[in-house]
Amino acid sequence: MSSDHSTYQPTSGLGKWVDSRLPLPRLVHDSFVSYPVPRNLNYAYTFGGILMVMLVVQILTGVVLAMHYAADTAIAFQSVEKIMRDVNSGWLLRYMHANGASFFFVAVYLHIARGMYYGSYKAPREILWILGVVILLLMMATAFMGYVLPWGQMSFWGATVITGFFTAFPGIGEPIQQLLLGGFAVDNPTLNRFFSLHYLLPFMITGVVILHVWALHVTGQTNPTGVEVKSKTDTVPFTPYATVKDALAMSIFLIVFAYFIFFMPNYLGHADNYIPADALKTPAHIVPEWYFLPFYAILRAITFDVGPIDSKLGGVLAMFGSIAVLFVLPWLDTSKVRSAVYRPWYKLFFWIFVANAIFLGWLGAKPAEGVYTALAQISTLYYFGFFLVILPVLGLVETPKRLPNSITEAVLAKKAGNGGAAAAAAASPETRG
Repeated sequence: MSSDHSTYQPTSGLGKWVDSRLPLPRLVHDSFVSYPVPRNLNYAYTFGGILMVMLVVQILTGVVLAMHYAADTAIAFQSVEKIMRDVNSGWLLRYMHANGASFFFVAVYLHIARGMYYGSYKAPREILWILGVVILLLMMATAFMGYVLPWGQMSFWGATVITGFFTAFPGIGEPIQQLLLGGFAVDNPTLNRFFSLHYLLPFMITGVVILHVWALHVTGQTNPTGVEVKSKTDTVPFTPYATVKDALAMSIFLIVFAYFIFFMPNYLGHADNYIPADALKTPAHIVPEWYFLPFYAILRAITFDVGPIDSKLGGVLAMFGSIAVLFVLPWLDTSKVRSAVYRPWYKLFFWIFVANAIFLGWLGAKPAEGVYTALAQISTLYYFGFFLVILPVLGLVETPKRLPNSITEAVLAKKAGNGGAAAAAAASPETRG
């Protein structure tokens, strides 16, 4: 797909002049107009475009907010309130940025789930998948540092707890924590460091996103069947076929986003963050933002020692391991069939995994005591078991359904039913040969 000859033709003298010196219009045309995509893409494939829009929203609102924010513990909280009250449309910018982080994670989690369901991480797209996981890590770091900036109670104590995780590592833990904090406790140097990094990381994310899109255009887009493109009849131009789908899904997504901004702006936040940070007053229940709750539950699920590894270090390793395992996912799945559509057992275990991840998020918001701890341990066991046991074994013992010979055959079968599938199979060059 990526080797197709460019169809861009400049229509004016200026266009020809620019194209011969800096072929940016050609790049845009080849990437977003004539670029061939599988003809059976569904709405699950629209979250990549949504994420691009949300990244632009976050960068633009963040740049303007940074013009009015003061990274000083004495006035940081007041500067945020000033933005809300005195800056023209400051309340809108702040709510767009804060809720935008949540909706960014909604889209990226759905994007990852789609990739897992349709096997988008399998060869030859391993680097494409790894770059996506790198983007997820950078997003998490950016979101955590941004949550500290309002300098409310949950900001302060969240930073204290999260940076305290590094002390679990013997020898190197405390120096790393002090480097992050700029001292021995969360204070003004910490706020300055986090503000600088929070401003920088989105531009790093943009760079990795460019690599991610580049890798996508080299290997080509996957599709719900998991069958590679075999002929031009399997594809359609990106515009208008994919753009119309993207535009509709993006419109619905942005309508929901706008509803939260204007009618429920603080629903996804925490009330304690409207209280100025106080190092002498600990909140009753310290919790991170909702998009970190599944990993927070995994951290707290490890309440026992494993040999020389105590429970604190074990919890930190499990939390980081829950992300690290995604990097090796392409090699853990031993099945040669990509799509869950043709893997009945994998489809079952996948949906259990999704329900388990949501359940972990719910447990992360609960106190780490009693039955909640036991349930978190069971859910954590399934989380890692899915990657380390179920996927490798399932690929060896599962009998998948018959794959279509081509994307076109799958499309015709869906339109015409079983009779159409038989006719399409009979007409297919592969079956005739």
